[in-house]
Amino acid sequence: MEEEFTKLEMLEENYSDFDLTYNYLDWLTVLPWGNFSYENFDVLRAKKILDEDHYGLSDVKERILEFIAVGRLRGTSQGKIICLSGPPGVGKTSIGRSIARALDRKFFRFSVGGLSDVAEIKGHCQTYVGAMPGKMVQCLKSVGTANPLILFDEIDKLGRCHTGDPASALLEVMDPEQNAKFLDHFLNVTIDLSKVLFVCTANVIEMIPGPLLDRMEVIDLSGDAALLSLIENYCREAGVRNLQKQIEKIYRKVALELVRQGAVSFDVTDTKDTKSLAKTDSEVKRMKVADIMKILESATGDSTESKTKQSGLVAKTFEKVMIDESNLADYVGKPVFQEEKIYEQTPVGVVMGLAWTSMGGSTLYIETTFVEEGEGKGGLHITGQLGDVMKESAQIAHTVARRIMFEKEPENLFFANSKLHLHVPEGATPKDGPSAGCTMITSFLSLAMKKLVRKDLAMTGEVTLTGRILPIGGVKEKTIAARRSQIKTIIFPEANRRDFEELAENMKEGLDVHFVAEYEKIFDLAFNYDH
Repeated sequence: MEEEFTKLEMLEENYSDFDLTYNYLDWLTVLPWGNFSYENFDVLRAKKILDEDHYGLSDVKERILEFIAVGRLRGTSQGKIICLSGPPGVGKTSIGRSIARALDRKFFRFSVGGLSDVAEIKGHCQTYVGAMPGKMVQCLKSVGTANPLILFDEIDKLGRCHTGDPASALLEVMDPEQNAKFLDHFLNVTIDLSKVLFVCTANVIEMIPGPLLDRMEVIDLSGDAALLSLIENYCREAGVRNLQKQIEKIYRKVALELVRQGAVSFDVTDTKDTKSLAKTDSEVKRMKVADIMKILESATGDSTESKTKQSGLVAKTFEKVMIDESNLADYVGKPVFQEEKIYEQTPVGVVMGLAWTSMGGSTLYIETTFVEEGEGKGGLHITGQLGDVMKESAQIAHTVARRIMFEKEPENLFFANSKLHLHVPEGATPKDGPSAGCTMITSFLSLAMKKLVRKDLAMTGEVTLTGRILPIGGVKEKTIAARRSQIKTIIFPEANRRDFEELAENMKEGLDVHFVAEYEKIFDLAFNYDH
């Protein structure tokens, strides 16, 4: 540094090196060398802060409090890297901010999603025009302390290109064995990052590079149970408009409860001057709605502060309103949609199919039983408010099933001597389309052979008289329906393979999907198994 100061004194201001040297010294002198903020390990205070900022998430809070308690016994929280893992919108970033507040540390957020340039982390060499230090140095300058909490957001979405591997650079930043002497390319001096507390967020921890994940303590955040229940049981739609309506309905119910309990009262005598009494009715109404929403935010935990008196509206002390899966029906009524999976193991003659409707995908059971037996009494009766196309599909399926049964068990005269009844549940709902053909064949054969169909299997596909399986529509919607019913094995027509491969990875994850061109393969998948 002394050499740089001497160099600066010798340079004239109009020299190109003057600005470069001045900028370099400016960065060196503003860094908080040896300046540390006091770290607070009060577990009770930390719990209060976490409860103020987030309601629910008891398991996550307990893990964080355990982490703080260990830090109190050790006298420091360094050496650990926390990774908050969970779907978008569950509060990972805000929990990181709450941890910083609980520990009395400065907070800095660095979004690394899509980051592919190592220089963003380690800085540029001074020889480049417009060179700057990396984000770590910028962070220390911004917060003014050498022991902040740095949040690496979306660490599972790190990029990689010819300019280097950011994951390896982050390893040098976060690894307790290396970060005491972190070298920034711009400053070219070692910086101690060992006192920094690192918190990462990710949606899919499997996407985090192994060396990084190995050094992390992963805390899982699941989706909010009440919100998931609201989506699954009340709001099956392509968009989110109905979800917004249901959430607004909850707010209105909470507002009514607060007013009835006396938590909110109106005081018009407390206005600052008499001119405010001359407001129009619409202005007063707008004011009251805005004020009520502020109190609702406090009641539902969205705000950490509540004003006791605002614009003539007085809020009395009240407990936060907790809405979870157990009391959700009190606010939005009985579930509109019920669980579609009605059998853990489908009985003989019952097979699960997949259907597409205007509301999206759904599961569809095909049920078959025999009405009477006798020589020459073979026949088929169909119910379930089926359309013409679906009725024809049932007749084709019956014919194909008889042929397959004759080929596999020639002595079995079940179809020739049995009058069958095929029914598709939810009889009040009209149904049509050819995509249940293979499901109907499987249902017929299950009854004829008196054999259960494989558990957790759903199928869809149009069938021809020769047993060919033709493509269907709504692959995305049907896949979502299968996941919603916790189905692990799906049968699609071979012609729909490309449609399935184009789906998002998180939609295909964990599914065992089989693509078939002939019914013979469906027969093997459905019946050739061990119970």
